[in-house]
Amino acid sequence: MRIVAGKFKSKTIASPQSDDIRPTSDRVRESLFNILANHFGPVMTGTRVLDLFAGTGALGLEALSRGAEHATFVDTGVEARALLRENIQEFGVAGQSRMLRRDATDLGQIQRILPCNLVFLDPPYAKGLGDKALAVAYEGGWIAPEAIVVLEEQKGVEVKAPDGFEVLDERTYGDTMIHLFKAPAV
Repeated sequence: MRIVAGKFKSKTIASPQSDDIRPTSDRVRESLFNILANHFGPVMTGTRVLDLFAGTGALGLEALSRGAEHATFVDTGVEARALLRENIQEFGVAGQSRMLRRDATDLGQIQRILPCNLVFLDPPYAKGLGDKALAVAYEGGWIAPEAIVVLEEQKGVEVKAPDGFEVLDERTYGDTMIHLFKAPAV
């Protein structure tokens, strides 16, 4: 796996040894960030990213590569946290990132970081964790007004965003479905 574009273009991302972590493929990330360019422009200046179920951190690192200001990575897995630490160090983005060992479905109230205007959720497929984590992040103040939310789920699995979220787009890539939402203005 490699970063697709930006200042880290072609830089290798440390990948998992186990099947417990399912990183978003280069192809899907490239397509996703092309869609996101319509909302943030080609450079993501000023963007604060929340990467829930972060795994390797590929989505947050791709955003940092494209100019995002800060990324907060959340994962509870031992292997995921080790990969995140390795990738954050290798990419030299420790000053632009924060790694939290928290359950994405039980975040609590936001503390010591600003609400994020780009949110990625890439939970284990078909377990309903994405919907729950999105609701918890929103209720806890982690998501800024009018933030763009990207929820990756297995194709065919129903996804429901909290009331007030606007569906912007849905795309299918093989067995993966990407759902894009916009958070309410207030």
